[in-house]
Formats: sequence, structure tokens, C-alpha cells
Amino acid sequence: MLNTLDVDFHGKRHTDFDLARILKAKAQGFEKPITAYLCGVSIKARAGLGVVFGHNRKDQYGRFGDGHLIRTSDVIKAEREGRFWVLTTENSRYVIATFQHGNGRASLRDFLRISQGQNHFTPRVLQ
Repeated sequence: MLNTLDVDFHGKRHTDFDLARILKAKAQGFEKPITAYLCGVSIKARAGLGVVFGHNRKDQYGRFGDGHLIRTSDVIKAEREGRFWVLTTENSRYVIATFQHGNGRASLRDFLRISQGQNHFTPRVLQ
């Protein structure tokens, strides 16, 4: 009997549209340094969820590698810079290259509406 292990890799290949949008974002340039580009983004519980590309903290173990799913820390602000939305967290800035089909843009609108003047971030320690 063989010992087998079934492993699921949680990642995604970027579509041609995703890559074209990333190239446009890189060509645009931004006011402050960018941490990474995100595709298929939606915002849930103050965090950005998406597929990462070009993360500046990518390491030899595959963390933050292209095509990996990522959950950002709490989004402090979301603002438009040129043709793209930028999510700012405590230590990072992410460019939204594409939104999740169906509810990505709606989640951004909800975040902008709900977060105005409210700074109720996720506690570092839960009791």
C-alpha cells in the first residue's frame, strides 16, 4: 500500500487581462512606493483579498509569490491615484489591478461608505 498525501495549492494564474492591467499600473507610477499589485480584489472585514503579483517581500520559500492568494492587514484608506485604486494598510500599499467579478467594486463602495470617520480596526489579540 502506498502512502499518499493529497495537497491543494491555493493559487491562481493571472489572466491576460490581469497582466495587461498590471502593466498599465506599473507604467502609470504612484506617489509613494507600492508593495504589490492585486487582482480579483474584494474587501471583507476591512481586509483586502486578492491574488498577488510583484510583492516586494516575496521570499525564497514562496511566501507572497505571484499567483498566491493574499489577505492584507486592515485597510486604513482606499483612494484613487490616476486610473487605479490604492489600498493603504499600516505598513503596505497595494494597487488594485482588477476587482473580483460580481462583488469586488461593490465591496469597495461599501468599505468607503462604512469606514468614513470610523477607525475600528481588528484587535491584535482576541479574548
